[in-house]
Amino acid sequence: MINVAKPSYGELARLFLRMSLSAFGGPVAHIALAEEEIVVRRKWLTREHFLDVVAATNLIPGPNSTEVMIHVGHVTRGIPGAILAGVCFIAPSSLLTLALAMLYVSSGTIPQINALLWGIKPVIVAIIANVAYRFGATALKERELWLLFGISLALMLLLDVAEVIVMLGVGLLYALYLTRWRPPQSAALLAITLSPLLQAAQEVGARASLWDLFFYFLRIGSVLFGSGYLLIAYIQQDLVNTFGWLSAREVLDAIAIGQITPGPVSTAATVVGYIVAGVPGAFVATFGVFLPSFVLVILTAPLLPGMRKSQFWSAFLAGVNVGVVAAIVVTLVDLGIAALRTLDGAAFSPLAAAMMVGTLVLLLRTKINPTWLMLIGGAIGIAASALRIA
Repeated sequence: MINVAKPSYGELARLFLRMSLSAFGGPVAHIALAEEEIVVRRKWLTREHFLDVVAATNLIPGPNSTEVMIHVGHVTRGIPGAILAGVCFIAPSSLLTLALAMLYVSSGTIPQINALLWGIKPVIVAIIANVAYRFGATALKERELWLLFGISLALMLLLDVAEVIVMLGVGLLYALYLTRWRPPQSAALLAITLSPLLQAAQEVGARASLWDLFFYFLRIGSVLFGSGYLLIAYIQQDLVNTFGWLSAREVLDAIAIGQITPGPVSTAATVVGYIVAGVPGAFVATFGVFLPSFVLVILTAPLLPGMRKSQFWSAFLAGVNVGVVAAIVVTLVDLGIAALRTLDGAAFSPLAAAMMVGTLVLLLRTKINPTWLMLIGGAIGIAASALRIA
């Protein structure tokens, strides 16, 4: 479990700056694109190591895909690399989101880019399918792991159990199975507590100051397990019903802006911060929601090699990896259902299906850069909309 290449700081910066402006589709799609770029094209990490990084980020709070990028920077270039990779992945997307937020506040509307996104979605689904295939070949090497994979799928699809709970539960079950139900005394690994900080952030008033914004999003970033999409559930309940900072419509528009832009979904915090307190609010909200990710990754990254040397923790990571593959498959199903519809969502789209299949064939048989495929997909979406065939 070692990295097989050491990129320069410039190479790290260029990759994550580009991904920040091209990584559409949410956390799973971001991780899929990162696997293509980092494992397949650049060979900075082995696929086994990359899977372990993905698994490790599911053990700590914060947006997964952002933490994966920070982790890759840490593995390849240490703490400076972690900071560089994270900032480059977050900053351009946040600035783009801020620009849309400023346009939204000044005009009261969101730019209509549905056709562009419609063309990109089938490409994203194909990218995720390709990664699910590759990850599955790496993670599902034993009969017991296949059984746990089936259980994970059932829990997520049929019982709607949260992904992070399934991942941790499957990891623990497989670790206990391989060690004959004798967990080590170090089973409290990753017990990093931010309780004084969280307690200080609990009380925020109805009138939001910059300090209130910072501490609110710092608290959210410190307890947000799983996906940046969970941020939506927090801000809907807190900012409308509890604090009264925003109206329900403003929250929905903030979420929409965060999702139609590339990069981390958690940049919705940038929009919220701008609506509440202008440009300074946008910066402090963004800084607050992402700061815990940098701290937690830098603190926990040195533990990962030791986990692989321990029978219990090695099995635990293997089990979590099974849950990761299951979560990717579930996301693939959900996004596939949405991506293969016509532009108005009323019917199945043969054109979208053809785009998805064509993209998957190209990914399996060539080494084409997925960014080009997304650009082509977006252009097809715009053309199809203009010709009224989408």
